[in-house]
Amino acid sequence: MINQNKSDGKAASGKRNSKKRYTYRRPVKKGAPRQKKPEESVHIAFLGGMNEIGKNMTLYEYKDDMFIVDCGLAFPTSDLPGVDLVIPDFTYVEKNRHKIKGVLVTHGHEDHIGGLAFLLKRINVPIYATKLTIGLIKNKLEEHGLASSAIFHEIRPRQKVTLGCFTVEPIHVNHSIPDSLAFAIDCPAGVVIHTGDFKVDYTPLSGDAVTDLPTIAEYGRRGVLALLADSTNAERPGFTATEQTVAEGVRRLFAKAGKRRIIVATFASNIYRVQQIIDLAIESGRKVAVSGRSMVSNTEMAKELGYLHAPDNVLITIDEINKYPPEKVVLITTGSQGEPLSALSRMAQASHRQVRVGPNDFIIISARPIPGNEKTVTKVVNGLLTLGAEVIYENMYDTHVSGHACQEEQKLMLTLAHPQFFLPVHGEFKQLKRHAETAEHLGYIPKQNIYIAENGQNIRISADGMTVENTVTAGAVMVDGYGVGDVGNVVLRDRHHLSEDGIIIVTAAIDGSNGQVLSGPDLVSRGFVYVRESEELMEGARTQVEMALDRSLADNMHDWASVKARVRESLSSYIYRRTKRSPMILPILLEV
Repeated sequence: MINQNKSDGKAASGKRNSKKRYTYRRPVKKGAPRQKKPEESVHIAFLGGMNEIGKNMTLYEYKDDMFIVDCGLAFPTSDLPGVDLVIPDFTYVEKNRHKIKGVLVTHGHEDHIGGLAFLLKRINVPIYATKLTIGLIKNKLEEHGLASSAIFHEIRPRQKVTLGCFTVEPIHVNHSIPDSLAFAIDCPAGVVIHTGDFKVDYTPLSGDAVTDLPTIAEYGRRGVLALLADSTNAERPGFTATEQTVAEGVRRLFAKAGKRRIIVATFASNIYRVQQIIDLAIESGRKVAVSGRSMVSNTEMAKELGYLHAPDNVLITIDEINKYPPEKVVLITTGSQGEPLSALSRMAQASHRQVRVGPNDFIIISARPIPGNEKTVTKVVNGLLTLGAEVIYENMYDTHVSGHACQEEQKLMLTLAHPQFFLPVHGEFKQLKRHAETAEHLGYIPKQNIYIAENGQNIRISADGMTVENTVTAGAVMVDGYGVGDVGNVVLRDRHHLSEDGIIIVTAAIDGSNGQVLSGPDLVSRGFVYVRESEELMEGARTQVEMALDRSLADNMHDWASVKARVRESLSSYIYRRTKRSPMILPILLEV
């Protein structure tokens, strides 16, 4: 155990900082066997965020005490048709609800807070977060009617929080949003550092926003059992560029815009970026309006809490933008990821109520597409270009820098924390793998002490070793409208089938006493062929259904499920022979 009370940072045993500490198993001295006290251990279970981008959720457990770090969501990919959101599976949390002491939140991005509303509907656990993060969470909870019942505890860097046997120290880190934290988690098993999303920016927009490396180093000097660190940019060499480069890049674009109206699309939670745009608008003598529900609510909240500064005479409403000439207006909007219902998407479709895009518009997309969103972003860009606007996107200019550490910053974190064990988190497998390789190449963490975990794994870590103890329930829960979890693999399979091949509905009325067909069969096609142009095909299909029903009658078959199966098999075989397609076939037999 690490003795936190010793100012010189030495371990209680006096050997914690020796080189032997970094072996996977402590060496056993030869000689007569002796009793050895087992090392205390902490369990870390991953409910999301491993081998994927989004829905970050990690569970820490020591005996009867548990707490959660983050509870995020992921946005659906193209292979999840109709799904609105993806959240973690809370089954394991609900099973251990009596042990849960609270949720610690690293920062206010959707992939870290987006699942909280769905968790609180099941378990009303306390939420520990910084002031801005609490404001962002409350905005999300308002949509679900949960803001008034939620329990919030505001936390600050360097002010420790006690959760059962755990003592957690929030540590300030730099990210693309203010009030971002890492956590130093102290329990009888040792200290675990959970970085959250971070980078090392020595010239941030906010003077007090530099990552607190001295505190990380102090923990490293005392002895860190395990490090869990952000892997998003593990494949990128060097350092992440400073936000100051964005300011200069956007300033040049403001000059390039000339007398055109400027529209900037960015993340609603990127308060730093919004502040940059406001400052540049003031420099160029422009008024600022915001568009998009989340952008409006977040900017109002950030301004109220003191994280966003803008003179009252600069900000105008979206309804006022047409009162000013184009060269006097900057519009900040949502939609940088091409979200179908976002303000920028509606502008691209010429369906936005207040904004009509045209040749007098200069549009800056100040964000890189999240993997999987490239096609939707391209669609929006094409729509805006078609309307005559000039669009600046992706890497055309310095309009965006990442909020995540690149390789050299990751090395710095690893070196300062100097952990016995290392688990890369927050990334797809290729990123986790590259981060693990970076740690291994540093040379002081043995390969066997580095592990790439998966969602659902419960990792037991002690000074003696690291093992996968067991698995817990973890997975992706689909949110579709008001439905949570009612869309599963079967529903998704049917949606894929319908989207690819369409459907044929077969209806017929059957005499229940003798099995005779009283009316029909009638065929309705949707998404398969245009019936008027395929009359021969559909007539042949109808004949196949009649023959299948006649065979069922001849066989004295009165099990309607079996009759439907015969109809489905006969029709499916006929259509595939004629078209090489396999539409979904839905027989509806009405017993009269």
